[in-house]
Amino acid sequence: MKAIKRLFAWLYRLFTQPAARIGMGVLVTVSFIAGAFFWHYFNVGMEATNEEEFCISCHTMGDNLLPELQKTVHWQNRTGVRARCPDCHVPHDFTDKVARKMQASREVWAQIVGTIDTREKFNEHRIVLAQREWERFKANNSKECRNCHDYNSMDFNKMRVTSQMVMRRAAELNTSCVDCHKGIAHQLPEMKGLRNPAFDTLITEARTQSVSPGNTYYSVAPMPIYADAGLGTEIGSLEVATPVKVLQVEGDSQLIELDLWRKNKGFGRVWYDTFGLNITSAIIEKDYARSDNIDVLETREDDMTGLEWQKVSAQVWIRQGALLESTEEIWNIARTSYQNSCSTCHRQPVESGHDANQWTGLFAGMVGFTNMDDDTADLVLKYLQMHSSDFVSNPLGGGSPENTPQTARP
Repeated sequence: MKAIKRLFAWLYRLFTQPAARIGMGVLVTVSFIAGAFFWHYFNVGMEATNEEEFCISCHTMGDNLLPELQKTVHWQNRTGVRARCPDCHVPHDFTDKVARKMQASREVWAQIVGTIDTREKFNEHRIVLAQREWERFKANNSKECRNCHDYNSMDFNKMRVTSQMVMRRAAELNTSCVDCHKGIAHQLPEMKGLRNPAFDTLITEARTQSVSPGNTYYSVAPMPIYADAGLGTEIGSLEVATPVKVLQVEGDSQLIELDLWRKNKGFGRVWYDTFGLNITSAIIEKDYARSDNIDVLETREDDMTGLEWQKVSAQVWIRQGALLESTEEIWNIARTSYQNSCSTCHRQPVESGHDANQWTGLFAGMVGFTNMDDDTADLVLKYLQMHSSDFVSNPLGGGSPENTPQTARP
């Protein structure tokens, strides 16, 4: 201990009183040598932490991410070229590399304190970890991917026809790889817990919306509906952008009237916006759907399917602060989500290029390639259906939905 104290005392005198103890030339030489040693071992440490062995030495990575990677073409393929952990997750540029190392310290800390030290905990936080990497790839235009995959080096003629169409479009737009290719090396996180923050904006606006009995408003987000003013008995759910007539306001509750359509088969639980069109507006519990609380106002047969449809009316309760007097803001969010999510891989179809029932199948085939949460996906589908060819006089010209479809349906 005495020797250590003498060493620190000498170093203190060396750097605080250099002129009195040592010449300037010696001081510069010692500082240069010390800096060279520091830089050398700093780079040695950086390189050591870039090795795949270092990455998987943490059992969280070795037990969770490595087995997922080993099942993909990035681990083993016909060319024998394998992507290592740092190839994808460590930038090659020095400054970006240092920044990434600093960011990764959060993951190390999460391992130390036990936030992600089990499979269950890791899966709970997988979406957070994935979003950080997706944002980084998005910001640098997937630079790490392009070290191996470059648009200029691709032979599109050797691709499948369907792949050619997508990749040529992506090359034309210089699309970031991660926009289309998520989950190619590791499992995709559970997306159901996500929520589009744009809905929070709508809800904030709805809370300040003045509601008057007798007027028609629109639901701003999916919400439960109740049989009583105390909101104690839940009887179903209301979908976004569903028109409702407010009848009464009582405390934090609102009595509303639904005038919608249902197919007269089974329990008739799904209620639709328009006759003959599968535009879901509400889902009712089966016991309530066939109760005396439902009034059947009209019965009509769909000539195209032979199914009997009923126009039904019901008075139900919802929580206050969830309605807007216009769908304009709702459709703006839907339109933005559609354009941002569905134009990455190809030019998105014109909304009015298909009818409402066609959009159901088309959208189901596309949404799996996006990162939309369930609520956003339902909103976009309803937006596409309500702006489909059933609601415009010029199907390819776009437009806003009217009160009555413009097709030949009765």
